[in-house]
Amino acid sequence: MCGIVGLVSSSPVNQALYDSLSLLQHRGQDSTGIATAEGDVFHMHKAKGQVREAYRTRDMRGLRGNLGLGHVRYATQGNASQTVEAQPFYVNAPYGLVLVHNGNLTNTRELSRELCRVDRRHLNTSSDTELLLNVLAHELQEEVSEQSLNPDQIFAAVASLHERVQGSYAVIALIAGHGLLAFRDPFGIRPLTFGKRLGERGATEWAIASESLVLESGGYEVVRDLLPGEAVFITPEGEMVSRQCARNPRLVPCSFEFVYLARPDSVMSGISVYEARLRLGNRLAETIARYTPRGDIDVVMPIPDSSRPAAMQVAQKLGIEYREGFFKNRYVGRTFIMPGQAQRKRSVKQKLNAMGREFQGKNVLIVDDSIVRGTTSKEIIDMARAAGANKVTFTSAAPPVRFPHVYGINIPSRRELVAHGRKISEVAKQLGADYLIYQEVEDMRAAITEGSQVTELEMSCFTGDYVTGRVTAEYLAWVDATVAS
Repeated sequence: MCGIVGLVSSSPVNQALYDSLSLLQHRGQDSTGIATAEGDVFHMHKAKGQVREAYRTRDMRGLRGNLGLGHVRYATQGNASQTVEAQPFYVNAPYGLVLVHNGNLTNTRELSRELCRVDRRHLNTSSDTELLLNVLAHELQEEVSEQSLNPDQIFAAVASLHERVQGSYAVIALIAGHGLLAFRDPFGIRPLTFGKRLGERGATEWAIASESLVLESGGYEVVRDLLPGEAVFITPEGEMVSRQCARNPRLVPCSFEFVYLARPDSVMSGISVYEARLRLGNRLAETIARYTPRGDIDVVMPIPDSSRPAAMQVAQKLGIEYREGFFKNRYVGRTFIMPGQAQRKRSVKQKLNAMGREFQGKNVLIVDDSIVRGTTSKEIIDMARAAGANKVTFTSAAPPVRFPHVYGINIPSRRELVAHGRKISEVAKQLGADYLIYQEVEDMRAAITEGSQVTELEMSCFTGDYVTGRVTAEYLAWVDATVAS
């Protein structure tokens, strides 16, 4: 998962990009990068770590120009430890292209062979973003005529890219001397929204970002989400054109955005993330009431922060006292998106502290947003018992994660998933919980989509059904082997 942003302004964009990436920091902590366009010249800085650590005054001064894009990353492809794989990526032909990408391509092996053997393009990293950039560059090159590049040629190149690339991708790119291009995969799996405002000199200024909170914070009017398969091109003067570039687009947004990844103050596909999490709590409460013995819960507690809305609704629906038993250290990153199981395990106790007075002698129901590897959940249950809890019922606002997520969430290997191949009672034993209750798949779907125009969700990590197709058993075995190596 990553966060991306692109700006077209009538004034320098370096500070605005920095501020936008700070708002998207929850989407990736491995590395970050900014590129700006000053006429035909690109300026770029990228580094490992979080936004506040990566940019110094001298770096910001060098990022000149009124067009730009930025990225925060956590790795689902390539090597998280290498700065060379931080985004943006750049190629110098045609015209010069800089690109950032949120998502995950599922036909990287085939694309790598095609690019090297047929398209004669060189790849320098294992990043699927570099693959995507080179496919776009090649298709643009195929469209280039003696005349200057025009939107029809750009949209034709994106249409050709859609035919070659499989998986999920939300993309923002700069084309040197021409403007900013953004597009979304034909299923709209990864989010991308855009907005506009009036600049100081009367020109229209544009922002495109992974989450709507970036636009609202910058004073932009949210126009809408990019449609699945749609491309938007904006000139340096602020003229915008858009076109549907996919043959059979279909909106299937990722359910994990609403469960965990997105900030609650964002709206995606017309759905308030916060309200979706409240509804997840309502549905979960009904399931808890069916499976938990009456009188066996004294208090309901959330794991801060993303499970708090669901926990509040569970407590209200069940008529049980809501308490905050865990104190969060906000200077430790999100454990789910930290690379490496050992690092996640170490970070849990650094991140959370159980307050003994809230647990002593009580039967505690703990609500979390999801259970993936089980590392965090087991540590939390152990902490609750050490703090004096009598019984621990652990609940998840999401269903059991039993399958790899191949569309940009770091759930790549079946072996790492605590629910893969296990019954719920076996998972409970593995975690050390007295009771374990998961959200039902259909309840999750209904809670997220209620009252919206969305009719489908990408739920492959819960169901094993991969919306883009061609995610075969052989591919999943290759992913497992790649992670193991």
